[in-house]
Amino acid sequence: MKNKFFALALAAIGFAQPAMADNFVVSYDGFHDRLKVIEKGEFEFARVNFYIVDIATLEPCKIAKGKIVTENSETPLTYTEDAQLLLPYDDKLDKDKAVLVIEPQNPKHECQLKFQIEAEHFGLENLTKADIYQLHHEFDELLSDLSGFFVSKLMSFLLPSQKGISVKFDNQVTFNQPGVSCVNNVCKFTVEDSWEGDDFKFISDSMSAKPVLITPWIEK
Repeated sequence: MKNKFFALALAAIGFAQPAMADNFVVSYDGFHDRLKVIEKGEFEFARVNFYIVDIATLEPCKIAKGKIVTENSETPLTYTEDAQLLLPYDDKLDKDKAVLVIEPQNPKHECQLKFQIEAEHFGLENLTKADIYQLHHEFDELLSDLSGFFVSKLMSFLLPSQKGISVKFDNQVTFNQPGVSCVNNVCKFTVEDSWEGDDFKFISDSMSAKPVLITPWIEK
């Protein structure tokens, strides 16, 4: 196991399977289980998001159309241009054994499901030590909940440590303050316990750079 993040991505792929003709079909129940963790938890920033990606390149498998189907109903699937699935948390869909039927724009694509732990509603104004500390601990709690009791509690020695958060910006950026290191447009914040409640704000050398992807920073 390289890291928790990789392991969780593989777990997500496990409940998806290609099916009839050029369609990609996946059961809703795997999504429901993961959405339930978010629904029952107290997460201001941390989320679990779902994507359809090409098996070979991991680039988005752009979607031509999709639907959510049960024995007695059929509703349109909501998704983004980047093939992110925007799914409801719905106990009835779970009970009715719903499936997602997705038609990729490129019929030659072999697609797979990926889910990713990310931050939402977290912008430049949140680049304080206090908010980064909070997000770091939300990520850690969410990853542990998604890993399950057996792995996260009884076999925690198998899991690598989460060091902080990784922020991808839309432009190349650097920070001159301690606790953060950047390569091109990706910066890693090493979170310390002393950051809790600290209003110190990190300021970059590029005021135009904005966060586009924020994920846990995990190493062996």
